[in-house]
Amino acid sequence: MVNLSKIQDLKPFLDEKVELYNQFKFIATDPISIPHKFQKKEDIEIVGFLIASIAWGNRKSILNNGEKLCKILQFEPYDFIMNHTERDLESCTGFVHRTFNADDLRYFIRALKFIYTQHEGLEAVFHKYQVEHSLQPAIHEFKSIFFQLDHEKRTEKHVSDPEKNSAAKRINMFLRWMVRKDPNGVDFGIWKRISPAVLSCPLDVHSGRIARELGLLKRSQNDAKAVKELDDNLRLLDSKDPVKYDFALFGLGAFESF
Repeated sequence: MVNLSKIQDLKPFLDEKVELYNQFKFIATDPISIPHKFQKKEDIEIVGFLIASIAWGNRKSILNNGEKLCKILQFEPYDFIMNHTERDLESCTGFVHRTFNADDLRYFIRALKFIYTQHEGLEAVFHKYQVEHSLQPAIHEFKSIFFQLDHEKRTEKHVSDPEKNSAAKRINMFLRWMVRKDPNGVDFGIWKRISPAVLSCPLDVHSGRIARELGLLKRSQNDAKAVKELDDNLRLLDSKDPVKYDFALFGLGAFESF
C-alpha cells in the first residue's frame, strides 16, 4: 500500500535535486551529448536511438563509440540511413561496443530505413501504439516492427521488450530525450505528438537503489513491474512531467553519497 503522505513529503527534496541536476552543464559526460551535436530532427532522433542502444558499460567507451557511429553515418545520419548502399555499410566493419557489433549496426541501419520509408519514422511508430498513461506497449510494438526484416536472432537482444518484463532502461531513456521538453535544454522535446506524462523512468541499478532508499520503490528486481511501480509513485509527485525525477535519482546516486 502506497503511503501517499510520505511520498508527498519527498516532493520538495526531490524537486530541489531536479533543479540541481537537470542542467546542461552535466551532459558533457552523458550519452545525450552525442545527439546534441546535431540540429535536424531526424538526425537527432536517429543518433539518439543508436547511442541509447549502446548506452551501457563504461561511459567513456559509450561516448567514444558514439563518435565512431557519427563518423560511420558520415555526420549526416538521416541522409545516410535513407540513401546508403550495401557498399556504404562496409564502413561498419570493426565497430563493436560490448556485445553490439558491426552486424548488429548494419541491421539497425537497414531497419531504421524501413521505419522511415514504411512507417513514417520513429516518432510515428511510438505515437501510433501509445496507450493512455503508458508508452510501454508502444515499445513492444516498435520492437516487432523493427525486426520485420531478415536478421540474426542475436540482434534482437539490443531492443528490450517490456512485455517480456524488461525494464527497457535504454529505450525509456531515449524516449525521455525525444519527448520531454526540457526548460534547461537537456532533453530535446522534439516529439510533439506524445505527452511527457506517459513517459517511464529509465530504471537501472543506480536509480533503483535510490528509489528504494527513498521508499518510492519496493520491488527488489529492476524489471517492467518495478518500472510500473516507480512510474505510479513519480506521477503522484508530478503527473505532467514524472520522469524529471530521473535527474534527482541519478544525481543522488552518481554525485552524492546518498
